[in-house]
Amino acid sequence: MNVLKGTGVAIITPFKKNLDVDYQSLGKLIDFIIDGGVQYVVTMGTTGETPVLTKEEKKEIIQFTFNHINGRVPVVVGIGGNNTKELIKEIESSDISAATAILSASPYYNKPTQEGLFQHYKLIAEASAKPIILYNVPGRTGRNIDSDTVIRLANEVENIVGIKEASGDMLQCMKILKERPQGFLIVSGDDALALPQMACGMDGLISVAANAYPKEITSIIQSCINQDFKSAKILNDQLMAAYDLMFEENNPAGIKAFLFEMKKIDNELRMPLVPVSDNLQNRIREFANQC
Repeated sequence: MNVLKGTGVAIITPFKKNLDVDYQSLGKLIDFIIDGGVQYVVTMGTTGETPVLTKEEKKEIIQFTFNHINGRVPVVVGIGGNNTKELIKEIESSDISAATAILSASPYYNKPTQEGLFQHYKLIAEASAKPIILYNVPGRTGRNIDSDTVIRLANEVENIVGIKEASGDMLQCMKILKERPQGFLIVSGDDALALPQMACGMDGLISVAANAYPKEITSIIQSCINQDFKSAKILNDQLMAAYDLMFEENNPAGIKAFLFEMKKIDNELRMPLVPVSDNLQNRIREFANQC
């Protein structure tokens, strides 16, 4: 999966004031991100508010993204869930022929054991025509994919090719990096930790912040790939306050507040998510106007 090394963007879903999907703004945002130099786009991740999109909307957004990007960069499609049988049906019935890979978040809420997680991913990998990238985000799912389970999947399931690691546990990340088989992709899922994780040997970042700052995030990650951590730190220091603001209350409410201040989208989210508080919006406006 060398094609997915570097910077990927977990793209938001813009909405109009009537809460319909705003495809015009989505197209412009895709162009802005690609022009910023990112290596690939991730559509239908949790940053895209997938829990509040209908099945029809998801299919339409995926196809719009494929068509608008038109091969300029690879596209990874998020398809995850906590019902393994239904998830397999979704993968088999989705038109994702233009996708490079599937990013699949671990099952949420029902808290399977590590053996359950292994069997879940083994089954969906066997059913998928596209490579599977694990997505470990226990802060949202309620269950961590342990490093031993990750390495077992990497070694035993041919169609599992990488992981987006967003546990925030540096020791776990270091263990996976130490024990991964050759060619297994490991990317950060945490903007604020990406620099030290890259220093430990990660292959890139799937970023939220790059929706608003694609050029800057790409430069940070590329500097890390080039082992120029001094330059990466200088750039990263400039965005550390932005990371805090983006995730202070909610993702994607924070990144949408930034994009609103940059006049790229309307500041609309679907319930149960709401825009950030006035206090936070004011601080985001102050930061965005400084850049």
